[in-house]
Amino acid sequence: MSGHSKWHNIQGRKNAQDAKRGKIFQKISRELYMAVKAGGPDPSSNPQLRLIMDKARAANMPKDNVKRAVDKGSSSDTANYDEVTYEGYGPGGVAVLVHALTDNKNRTSSSVRVAFTRNGGTMGSAGSVAYMFDRRGLIVIEREGLDIDEDQMLEDVLEAGGDDMQTSDEAFEIYTDPKQLAAVRDALEAKDYKLATAELTMIPENITPIPAEKAEQFERMIDRLEDDDDVSEVYYAGELPENTEA
Repeated sequence: MSGHSKWHNIQGRKNAQDAKRGKIFQKISRELYMAVKAGGPDPSSNPQLRLIMDKARAANMPKDNVKRAVDKGSSSDTANYDEVTYEGYGPGGVAVLVHALTDNKNRTSSSVRVAFTRNGGTMGSAGSVAYMFDRRGLIVIEREGLDIDEDQMLEDVLEAGGDDMQTSDEAFEIYTDPKQLAAVRDALEAKDYKLATAELTMIPENITPIPAEKAEQFERMIDRLEDDDDVSEVYYAGELPENTEA
């Protein structure tokens, strides 16, 4: 969600998170556990589970870790996690959405509030910024080594059921209805496309430029939120200056 493509930002965040890989695995394990509890352990009949397994594979999560999380979800384990969304504004008035999966709402709420307030942000009430984002399915196919032009790619995307496509130097970014993400993913894989990612995401309707003097503070806030064990995803409607990247 900067001046570059969304895929450029996804790559940047993943590179920055390499040192936090153990924490990322822990978060994905929770998501796997919840998906199995909700829809069973078979990814062929549980689209949400398959999406999270794809996410685990993209993060290079060991297969043993994935199996443990799925087995735990299939067991009589009674651990309970709630999905919670927090809303607010970062430095420069940028809308921020925080999705969390937590077994202690009070702990998570307090931690998220501190991340906002100590870094120039403010927490908002429910619904204060959520309306500024659209929930979409996002599929990315990297262009490196792919011998296909944009017209043919768009034709295949529309035939697979995709809604829209954006092209950058690095990748084709394909957007879908959230409920159609799994079907579009499967249709593109059936055409032998290798997908870099397939995920549900929140796309901001409008982008707010982040002032250069606020950029470092904004990045600290995002980093603090993403470091939280209970936070699964952070979305923001801001554009950082070209010489910085969150």
